[in-house]
Amino acid sequence: QVQLVESGGGSVQAGGSLRLSCTTSGDATMTFWFAWFRQAPGKEREGVAVIYHGGTAELYADSVQDRFTISQDNAKLTLILQMNSLKPEDTAMYYCAASSRSGIDRFRSDDYAYWGQGTQVTVSS
Repeated sequence: QVQLVESGGGSVQAGGSLRLSCTTSGDATMTFWFAWFRQAPGKEREGVAVIYHGGTAELYADSVQDRFTISQDNAKLTLILQMNSLKPEDTAMYYCAASSRSGIDRFRSDDYAYWGQGTQVTVSS
Protein backbone atom coordinates (compact mmCIF):
# COMPACT_ATOMS: atom_id res chain seq x y z
CA GLN A 1 0.00 0.00 0.00
CA VAL A 2 1.07 3.54 -0.75
CA GLN A 3 -0.22 6.63 1.00
CA LEU A 4 -0.13 10.04 -0.68
CA VAL A 5 -0.71 13.42 0.96
CA GLU A 6 -0.78 16.65 -1.06
CA SER A 7 -0.02 20.14 0.19
CA GLY A 8 0.77 23.58 -1.22
CA GLY A 9 -2.46 24.58 -2.88
CA GLY A 10 -3.94 28.03 -2.49
CA SER A 11 -5.13 31.14 -4.26
CA VAL A 12 -3.00 33.18 -6.62
CA GLN A 13 -3.48 35.79 -9.30
CA ALA A 14 -2.97 34.99 -12.96
CA GLY A 15 0.70 34.94 -13.85
CA GLY A 16 1.70 33.81 -10.39
CA SER A 17 3.27 30.57 -9.20
CA LEU A 18 2.48 27.76 -6.79
CA ARG A 19 4.42 24.71 -5.70
CA LEU A 20 2.51 21.54 -4.86
CA SER A 21 4.03 18.74 -2.83
CA CYS A 22 2.96 15.14 -2.41
CA THR A 23 4.48 13.17 0.42
CA THR A 24 4.57 9.43 -0.12
CA SER A 25 4.67 6.73 2.52
CA GLY A 26 4.16 3.02 2.70
CA ASP A 27 5.63 0.71 0.07
CA ALA A 28 6.49 3.42 -2.46
CA THR A 29 9.33 1.29 -3.84
CA MET A 30 6.70 -0.76 -5.65
CA THR A 31 5.46 2.22 -7.68
CA PHE A 32 6.58 2.97 -11.21
CA TRP A 33 4.67 6.08 -12.28
CA PHE A 34 3.74 9.16 -10.27
CA ALA A 35 1.39 11.78 -11.63
CA TRP A 36 -0.54 14.93 -10.97
CA PHE A 37 -4.15 15.07 -12.11
CA ARG A 38 -6.64 17.87 -11.75
CA GLN A 39 -10.39 18.18 -11.81
CA ALA A 40 -12.38 21.36 -12.22
CA PRO A 41 -16.07 21.55 -11.27
CA GLY A 42 -18.22 19.91 -13.91
CA LYS A 43 -15.23 18.55 -15.80
CA GLU A 44 -13.52 15.19 -16.02
CA ARG A 45 -10.32 14.49 -14.17
CA GLU A 46 -7.36 15.13 -16.46
CA GLY A 47 -3.70 14.22 -16.31
CA VAL A 48 -1.36 17.17 -15.96
CA ALA A 49 2.14 15.74 -15.54
CA VAL A 50 3.67 12.31 -15.12
CA ILE A 51 7.08 11.14 -13.98
CA TYR A 52 8.69 7.71 -13.87
CA HIS A 53 10.08 6.66 -10.51
CA GLY A 54 13.60 8.04 -10.30
CA GLY A 55 12.84 10.84 -12.72
CA THR A 56 14.03 9.13 -15.92
CA ALA A 57 10.96 10.12 -17.89
CA GLU A 58 8.49 13.01 -17.76
CA LEU A 59 5.35 13.78 -19.70
CA TYR A 60 3.14 16.86 -19.70
CA ALA A 61 -0.30 17.74 -20.97
CA ASP A 62 -0.20 20.25 -23.82
CA SER A 63 -2.10 22.76 -21.68
CA VAL A 64 0.71 22.99 -19.11
CA GLN A 65 3.79 22.31 -21.23
CA ASP A 66 6.56 24.84 -20.54
CA ARG A 67 4.69 26.21 -17.49
CA PHE A 68 4.61 23.26 -15.10
CA THR A 69 7.49 21.08 -13.96
CA ILE A 70 7.17 17.73 -12.22
CA SER A 71 10.03 16.40 -10.12
CA GLN A 72 10.71 13.83 -7.47
CA ASP A 73 12.84 14.13 -4.36
CA ASN A 74 13.79 10.50 -3.90
CA ALA A 75 15.48 11.05 -0.57
CA LYS A 76 12.33 12.52 0.93
CA LEU A 77 9.94 10.47 -1.17
CA THR A 78 8.22 13.68 -2.23
CA LEU A 79 6.60 14.48 -5.55
CA ILE A 80 6.68 18.13 -6.60
CA LEU A 81 4.68 20.13 -9.13
CA GLN A 82 6.07 23.59 -9.77
CA MET A 83 3.42 25.68 -11.49
CA ASN A 84 4.42 28.96 -13.14
CA SER A 85 2.53 31.47 -15.28
CA LEU A 86 -0.74 30.25 -13.84
CA LYS A 87 -3.96 30.94 -15.70
CA PRO A 88 -7.57 31.06 -14.47
CA GLU A 89 -8.22 27.84 -16.41
CA ASP A 90 -5.70 26.08 -14.16
CA THR A 91 -8.20 26.41 -11.31
CA ALA A 92 -9.03 22.91 -10.08
CA MET A 93 -8.54 20.35 -7.35
CA TYR A 94 -5.12 18.82 -7.89
CA TYR A 95 -4.46 15.18 -7.02
CA CYS A 96 -1.28 13.19 -6.62
CA ALA A 97 -1.44 9.62 -7.94
CA ALA A 98 0.80 6.58 -8.15
CA SER A 99 0.73 3.37 -10.16
CA SER A 100 2.39 0.05 -9.34
CA ARG A 101 2.20 -1.02 -12.98
CA SER A 102 4.94 -0.17 -15.45
CA GLY A 103 2.94 -0.39 -18.66
CA ILE A 104 0.06 2.06 -18.39
CA ASP A 105 -1.74 4.79 -20.27
CA ARG A 106 0.00 7.50 -18.29
CA PHE A 107 -2.79 10.08 -18.48
CA ARG A 108 -5.58 7.60 -17.79
CA SER A 109 -6.75 7.99 -14.21
CA ASP A 110 -8.08 4.40 -14.01
CA ASP A 111 -4.50 3.14 -14.36
CA TYR A 112 -3.52 4.68 -11.03
CA ALA A 113 -4.41 2.73 -7.89
CA TYR A 114 -3.20 5.19 -5.27
CA TRP A 115 -4.54 8.71 -4.78
CA GLY A 116 -4.15 11.59 -2.40
CA GLN A 117 -7.06 13.58 -1.01
CA GLY A 118 -6.42 16.58 -3.25
CA THR A 119 -5.40 20.20 -2.79
CA GLN A 120 -7.30 23.17 -4.23
CA VAL A 121 -5.66 25.61 -6.62
CA THR A 122 -7.54 28.80 -7.47
CA VAL A 123 -6.23 31.30 -10.01
CA SER A 124 -7.99 34.65 -10.29
CA SER A 125 -7.86 36.94 -13.30
